[in-house]
Amino acid sequence: MSEPLGELEDLPQAYRDELKQAGVAPLWPMMRNVLPHGAPQPVTQAGYWNYDALRPLLLKAGELTPVEKAERRVLVLSDPGRGTGAMQATASIYLGMQLLLPGESAPAHRHTPSAVRIIVEGTGGYSVVDSERLPMEEGDLVLTPSGEWHDHGHDGNEPVVWLDALDLPVFVQLEGSYAVEGDLQPQRNRPDASEVEYKAAGLAPTRRPGHRARRFPMLRYPWTGTEAALRQMSAYGGDEIAELDYVNPETGEDILPTLGFTAMMFGAGQSQKPPLRSSSCAFHVIKGHGRTEVDGQVIDWGPKDTFTAPVFAAISHQAESEAFVIRIHDRPLQDKLGYYEERAR
Repeated sequence: MSEPLGELEDLPQAYRDELKQAGVAPLWPMMRNVLPHGAPQPVTQAGYWNYDALRPLLLKAGELTPVEKAERRVLVLSDPGRGTGAMQATASIYLGMQLLLPGESAPAHRHTPSAVRIIVEGTGGYSVVDSERLPMEEGDLVLTPSGEWHDHGHDGNEPVVWLDALDLPVFVQLEGSYAVEGDLQPQRNRPDASEVEYKAAGLAPTRRPGHRARRFPMLRYPWTGTEAALRQMSAYGGDEIAELDYVNPETGEDILPTLGFTAMMFGAGQSQKPPLRSSSCAFHVIKGHGRTEVDGQVIDWGPKDTFTAPVFAAISHQAESEAFVIRIHDRPLQDKLGYYEERAR
């Protein structure tokens, strides 16, 4: 059925008044808005945030607002389709750039949304999650899953900046988003699990009787190991770009229930035209330069830049130099709901 449906204005005003009084509304004038034919009609638009432009604004925020007044000193990356101030970069993904200055700390709390921090610049920063101290080095992924206590600190001498990626919009839509504050956590006197139990791919602690791995056994994914794995894969990958998913080392599942993370490596001049995907996504550039076209919008990107794409977007990447990019996407949520889809270009 592709014929136009009746409009609200087609109904007599007296009847419309009665409907309003009863607290009901006719479905047919609104049906195409919520069930369009063939494919969704996203509000989300491709966004692009140049880090060289954001960095001075972050540092200025550090001068103007002490961390005690901000709790988390963050600039939100708002979806252009929803306008500045929107607490989402796509329908399901929140992105924000967070600054921590030397000697500062962010208080402990836990919340229902899950978060991943992609470290953008600086050394000496750390997060404490479930009493595990997680160093922050450029390119690392640091997890703060739903319900886990976490706080941040900085022992270094230069600003530390990271990109926050959360499933916050999902919890806001469900009216289930909230946080609880607490005391700073005691820290274990040992390196984090990425340096001990899960140092090598394919190896995990021995499963003795009664062994039960933590739900999130590995909370930090060091960039040094990721880049080395991508380079090894690229050396034998032929014309395809190297791509590796971040997974739970005990289960092989995505690192968060609702968000997935994929590391990508492009050789100089290498290109990619992925299929049309039902998942929305964001791309964060670890290093390198290139150009991406999203539904006809051209984005020239460089190190530490971030850009987004809505659902079923036609995306084409072209690397100008060797480049490493992390793709953030909501396929894990869509897989759980049973509707993830890819379409040929």
